[in-house]
Amino acid sequence: MSAKLVQGYEVVIGFETHAQLSTQSKIFSRAPTAFGAEPNTQACAVDLALPGTLPVMNKGAVERAIALGLAVGAQIAPRSVFARKNYFYPDLPKGYQISQYEIPVVQGGEVSFFLGQEKKSVRLVRAHLEEDAGKSLHEDFIGQSGIDLNRAGTPLLEIVTEPDIRSSEEAVAYAKELHKIVTWIGICDGNMQEGSFRCDANVSVRKPGAPLGTRREIKNLNSFKFMQQAIDYEVRWQIEEIEDGRAIEQATVLFDPDTGETRAMRTKEDAADYRYFPDPDLPPLVVAPEWVAQVRAGMSELPRAMAARFVADYALPEYDATTLTQSKAMASYFEQSAKACGQPKLASNWIMGEVSRRLNAGELTIEQTPVTAASLAALIGRIADGTISNNAAKQVFEALWTGEGQDVDAIIAAKGLKQMSDSGALEKIIDEVIAANPDNVAQFKAGKDKAFNALVGQAMKASKGTANPAQVNEMLRKKLG
Repeated sequence: MSAKLVQGYEVVIGFETHAQLSTQSKIFSRAPTAFGAEPNTQACAVDLALPGTLPVMNKGAVERAIALGLAVGAQIAPRSVFARKNYFYPDLPKGYQISQYEIPVVQGGEVSFFLGQEKKSVRLVRAHLEEDAGKSLHEDFIGQSGIDLNRAGTPLLEIVTEPDIRSSEEAVAYAKELHKIVTWIGICDGNMQEGSFRCDANVSVRKPGAPLGTRREIKNLNSFKFMQQAIDYEVRWQIEEIEDGRAIEQATVLFDPDTGETRAMRTKEDAADYRYFPDPDLPPLVVAPEWVAQVRAGMSELPRAMAARFVADYALPEYDATTLTQSKAMASYFEQSAKACGQPKLASNWIMGEVSRRLNAGELTIEQTPVTAASLAALIGRIADGTISNNAAKQVFEALWTGEGQDVDAIIAAKGLKQMSDSGALEKIIDEVIAANPDNVAQFKAGKDKAFNALVGQAMKASKGTANPAQVNEMLRKKLG
């Protein structure tokens, strides 16, 4: 759904994303957070809420929250407070979740990205620290349910947006950009299949200019593909309900990938239903300016800063720079290539074009590319100095990709792809083409440009693709007057 209006309705989406922080231990205990352990083997007395236990804040979790705030241009609260969020599920040992409500540690900020060639920005409301709950396991084949408390107390950063998103494509683009940021700065491994990066989409529709509609929250979207499918279905469903005269009720829904449909799980709670109050076991979290400065000093160059540098240093368009900073590995690959060949725009074109096309087709990451940055730079250098044509360059790239070798010059020589630089030999070819194609010559002189293109094609064919196309064009036009 690329259009803002769907059947006359405006789509309004807000996001809540739970990023599991990359600490070795839990947010309020020393229990490990490693994925895949046997059930209930990584839950200590604090996680189980045994009498007499008290939570102790994990400093590493706070530092990761600060890093996110710095990455998105947010305010880091000098003083934030933890609260108890009260609800009763079997996998919540305490009967409440420790979270932040009134004063979160990260406030405001924005995430910017490109949707096609159009730049978009989504405002953030907040990012707050909280603990994860356990997990209910339902074994249908034996008719029993169990509780695994390994995840109980796992540190989460919940990142909440304003309702600024207006389509499923925009939602996916935002989620991908946020995923890039948290993995780039190393606060989350971003593994969606393991639940390290979980997205909830609050979806509503309205007539343009009308007040916001009633939202339904799609929970635990753990792939970008399913995210778009779920939002598209939910939008269609809400519009059909409204058109049929039925009111939308606020609810929490789940997406079923097998049916492609959302289904209601429960009526959606409001903040009042959780009866938030300050947690008496945890003092306010104080973040001094010196601590923020220390975290900032330890961070690597952020993607948006790197993109700005690529624009300034390499004269790249902003779209290119943003695309090339989708990952540290991609940015490094570009910068190595650009510096080696001295042709940054050509390097950008090749990486965003042929390299990305091959990676996508093979479902590979840039780290897995068989064409090294040095080899790509050598290839681009041979295009720039006129040694090979663009068509010949594609043949060289194919050889690099399929493993025929990484020596560009050797491949050019072995395949006879070097552009013809002997003007006398080229002139002879052009004379022969003119003599052999009198009809095309006559048509060109009669004003038909297609005939000229046909002559160029014949000259390139006669040279086996080794002639310089620009030189062929120039010499042909002189010969034909």
